[in-house]
Amino acid sequence: MKLLRLVPEVTNFRFMHWRVLSYPFSGILAIVSVVLFLSVGLNYGIDFKGGTLIELQTTNGPADLSQIRRTLNDLNLGDVQVQEFGSPTEVLIRIESQGEGESAQQGAIEKVRGAFTENVEFRRTEVVGPRVSGELAYAGTLAVGSALVMIMFYIWFRFEWQFAVGAIVTTFNDILLTVGLFSVLQLDFTLSSIAAVLTIIGYSLNDTVVVYDRIRENLRRYKRLSLEELLDKSINETLSRTTMTSLTTLLALFALYFLGGEVIQSFVLAMIFGILIGTYSSIFLAAPLLMLMKLRTSVFEKKDDENSSANSA
Repeated sequence: MKLLRLVPEVTNFRFMHWRVLSYPFSGILAIVSVVLFLSVGLNYGIDFKGGTLIELQTTNGPADLSQIRRTLNDLNLGDVQVQEFGSPTEVLIRIESQGEGESAQQGAIEKVRGAFTENVEFRRTEVVGPRVSGELAYAGTLAVGSALVMIMFYIWFRFEWQFAVGAIVTTFNDILLTVGLFSVLQLDFTLSSIAAVLTIIGYSLNDTVVVYDRIRENLRRYKRLSLEELLDKSINETLSRTTMTSLTTLLALFALYFLGGEVIQSFVLAMIFGILIGTYSSIFLAAPLLMLMKLRTSVFEKKDDENSSANSA
């Protein structure tokens, strides 16, 4: 049976020639993302702005989420999120903060209770204050920062410092561009968005490490090749794997985006963008950065000599 391939098994693309465009292109996109974040900002969801959580259960069968959303939108309560919670009859409603003071939040709760008077049982009502939302924002930022620091130390230990710096710059670039996407499209930025960013970090890092591992192998194997030729060869050897992995992941994400409902669309859209930008950066940014930092094979030759001496002893 013939295997499906998006690219030929053997390719000889000159990716390093494109670094004169990939450097400024990635830099401009990152700067634009920062400017958008500082000027436009993010459309923070209830998790970060505070608001009200209402849990209800329908008594006449599975809940009609679309009808509930339409009813809540008519109440003009601002950002409202509706999702199934537990069983098909249980619904969790999130309403953004209505202003200063508890009376505004209580007024919103009464509006919701007045809109659903039949076949509905209200089981829980909670108010998320600004202190809790601030703690969530701090925890989310700490999670992303900790992930980047641990990635840097892992790559440094596994490879060399040039690889660690390249991986961190590449991953940070992917994060900035994803934040820029949230800013320009004003997608809801919630705890799910933090999960999307962390997933994108993992995916981007995985692609980058695959390329870096092949580069390290080829640095030991082809010691007479120039660094530019060696990087091109390494990327071409992993190109088929990279494209197939990205395609299969995107197929699943597109299915979720079009069939999963509006509750997860922001999360899935960020994931789709992250996969695309992560694939681009692992090819056109991660490897070229090694040339910018003037990677040499001397470190690997020294390690090989040390290993040979240890084995002889």
